[in-house]
Amino acid sequence: MAYQAVIGLEVHLQLKTKSKIFSACPQEYHGAEPNSFTDPFTLGLPGTLPTLNREAVELAMMFGLGLNCDVSGFTQFHRKNYFYPDAPKNFQLSQYDRPIARDGFLDVTLEDGSTHRIRIKRAHLEDDAGKLTHPTYAPYSMLDLNRAGSSLLEMVTEADIETAEQARAFLESVQAIAQALGVSDAAPEEGKMRCDVNLSLHKPGEPWGTKCEVKNLNSFRSVARAIEFESARQARILDAGGRITQDTLGWDEGGQKTFLMRTKEGEADYRYFPEPDLPPLDITPEWIARVRARMPELPVQKLERYLAAGVRAADAQTLSLSVPLSRFFDEALTAQPRPDAQKLANWLLGDVSGLLAAREETLDGSALRPAHLAALVGLIDAGTISGKIAKDLLPDVLAGHDPAALVQERGLSVVTDTAAIDAAIDAAMATDPATVEKVRGGNAKAMNALFGPVMKAMGGQAKPEVVRERLTAKLGLS
Repeated sequence: MAYQAVIGLEVHLQLKTKSKIFSACPQEYHGAEPNSFTDPFTLGLPGTLPTLNREAVELAMMFGLGLNCDVSGFTQFHRKNYFYPDAPKNFQLSQYDRPIARDGFLDVTLEDGSTHRIRIKRAHLEDDAGKLTHPTYAPYSMLDLNRAGSSLLEMVTEADIETAEQARAFLESVQAIAQALGVSDAAPEEGKMRCDVNLSLHKPGEPWGTKCEVKNLNSFRSVARAIEFESARQARILDAGGRITQDTLGWDEGGQKTFLMRTKEGEADYRYFPEPDLPPLDITPEWIARVRARMPELPVQKLERYLAAGVRAADAQTLSLSVPLSRFFDEALTAQPRPDAQKLANWLLGDVSGLLAAREETLDGSALRPAHLAALVGLIDAGTISGKIAKDLLPDVLAGHDPAALVQERGLSVVTDTAAIDAAIDAAMATDPATVEKVRGGNAKAMNALFGPVMKAMGGQAKPEVVRERLTAKLGLS
């Protein structure tokens, strides 16, 4: 019998706070010299005391509410004791049995259009560790403490994930929620979103197997591939009569395989105890209401709005999960006259995104204005220009030019003069009499071989519907 995977994820998000979570040291250290963003508390110097960052607490509350979690009541910090070279205090300030958010869920949409609910066990605040760099062949490692003490939110799911696709869809949704709320940049490439995978196998009807944890995966693709590799590795061991041990594994991106880091610590190894220098927090209904009032629209709410506007489900999903795309789309939809939502989505997700990708540009970094894209779609809908002319104009529109002004300056309005169109049709028929005979002999589809030359002769400015209508009449088709 085939094995079933049982997967839970631990997601770490660096919160978008100006200072670190327990000190006034600035947090945005990216690109800075190693160990230049530290202070006495970050370095774990004797006599230093933590001061909790209120904004970190409220961002964590906001994120918890976005994941349908309970954030009410008491929350408390604990010391999680362990020795690592990148943890100067030799303990981490984290939350143990009183996390800031708990018992939530997230419904994710899969490629086949189905939805899958993944429960959120908890989300808790903690300070991040530093970073070790291991130079190739060097007999030493280098320590950078710029990241140490950064505001970190760790979210733990229940083991409700069964496939790599479900894991990827979940992470994409989490990233979209974090970015939409402004809680975190959630950029894996910058280390601001990291993921650990807990995975075990079992046969249907049998108890769950022993799980292994794959640590510090920094891309959604790596998460998916680690799940696929680890599932196959454990299956091979079980098929051979072996036993899975509870280990902590790393991911070798170059070799696309997991490797042993250490045997898994148990909860007792961390020797949790309440942090004596930080009192518990009471999160009141009034505080929750103030935080909820700050929350912008969530991706799921955008999705519902786009579907109601007539956007196809797949396109609505893509738009709702991207802050830049949804922000641009929403502004373009407010243009007057209001463009068709699906046609606007087609251009934004198709031609515009394709051209930007080819140029290695981003939507935010381009000069394209939402009102100009809406105007371009409107010109096509009004029959002022053809789709071909619109595509020809797009590079200039991306450069910030008004499409209506370009059409007027260049005389690009669609030709509806039937005399000019008839002349182009007569010329095409005279040039290709064999095709004319095919059409008149019953092969109506052969008319397309005449349509192209006519449109070319008209410089793409003839209205396609008029050309087809006149061709049909000239060829004697009903």
